[in-house]
Amino acid sequence: MIPADLIDRTANHVRTVLSCDGTGHDWWHVYRVWKMAQRIGRAENVDLLVVELAALLHDIADWKLHDGDSTIGPSMAREWLIALNLAPATTEHVCHIVANISFKGAAVEQPPLSLEGQVVQDADRLDAMGAIGIARAFAFGGARGRAIYDPAMEPTEHRTPEAYLKGTHTINHFYEKLLLLKDRMNTATGRAMAEARHQFMEDYLRRFFEEWEGK
Repeated sequence: MIPADLIDRTANHVRTVLSCDGTGHDWWHVYRVWKMAQRIGRAENVDLLVVELAALLHDIADWKLHDGDSTIGPSMAREWLIALNLAPATTEHVCHIVANISFKGAAVEQPPLSLEGQVVQDADRLDAMGAIGIARAFAFGGARGRAIYDPAMEPTEHRTPEAYLKGTHTINHFYEKLLLLKDRMNTATGRAMAEARHQFMEDYLRRFFEEWEGK
């Protein structure tokens, strides 16, 4: 039997684990993805229990913050879900989503996801776009000691997670990931929501380059 407070307990657990993050992968990122995933999930008529749990646990240990180790997040998610006595099939479904939704390079092939996984991935990608996405990009770049911009370093299409993880400067990140997301959304709901956020980033970059040249 699923505990009535299952979602609240999971939210509180994740909030505690991520309370000190300063990279843009903190509790409030998870909170926004969770709320967005609920919204998309209702519109797309999927299993909301799986969607909510996967959204809450998707960044419990982000691979980028653990030297590229993509096994830690799913392992921590599984440990938590087993402690909740969830049905094994539900636990495996959620852990598969946690293991496979992350963007790891423009040319890196990603495993197929269930409809629930597609919903959570869209919600996560939407939080990497628009005004919030811009703020998070610079927060992550600052936390990693990356320059804001270096005209000598052009964007690249990363073919391995290792190359993507190295990165260069934050403006390149827009071209290497953020501006690609609109055309990689999975659901009709996600695609519709991505349009305005994508345009905001385009407008921001136009202004950024004007100011860079002293205009």
